[in-house]
Amino acid sequence: MKTAVVFRHVPFEDLDSLGETLLAKGFRWRYIDTPVQSLSTLDPLADDLLIVLGGPIGVYEQSVYPFLETEMRIIRERLTHGRPVLGICLGAQLMAAALGATVASMGVQEIGYFPITVSDAAPAYFAPLQQLPVLHWHGDRFEIPAGATHLASSAVCDNQAFSVGNHGLGFQFHLEVTATGLEGWLVGHACELSHAGIDPRMLREDAARYSARLASAARQVTGNWLDNLPV
Repeated sequence: MKTAVVFRHVPFEDLDSLGETLLAKGFRWRYIDTPVQSLSTLDPLADDLLIVLGGPIGVYEQSVYPFLETEMRIIRERLTHGRPVLGICLGAQLMAAALGATVASMGVQEIGYFPITVSDAAPAYFAPLQQLPVLHWHGDRFEIPAGATHLASSAVCDNQAFSVGNHGLGFQFHLEVTATGLEGWLVGHACELSHAGIDPRMLREDAARYSARLASAARQVTGNWLDNLPV
């Protein structure tokens, strides 16, 4: 089987439904919890795929969370050598920053299920995402790196996805989160939701409303991207 290494920042922000797609595409994976596990012995190019998941910190906080600098170095090396990287939320921001793009606070938070608009430059297999309400959970925004392709936007954030050749893909939003998986987020991010004045019950209701469409779109989009990775 092909191998994937997964950088995880908080336990409840995991692969969720993406795990099933990886298995279907012949991948086995292992998590590295980067805040507490060293990356010093990791060969950046050895695995067939690197997935970098989300987390409640900012790319620009490297002085507080120094492991972020190591993650960016690994991401940069893989992308430079054409080795596949998938970034989700913080992971996409780390990809953008590793390629020299700016990541900064938007000044507002985008939390909840809101539609995205797929750009004309997006591949055909992005079609299931057009105007689909997906889960957003962020307050930072990345610029599109030089040479990358802008793929999607939302009403609140113009840069929601980008690709780097056919080996790099970054999502600001969360396609991977199921209605069941969201329950961990509602507890783990309870303070953030309270401060933002967001009722967790509304998110739960939206998750139930959109979960079937989201699961189908996630399989199609990530599955097609995995099928088209360089050998």
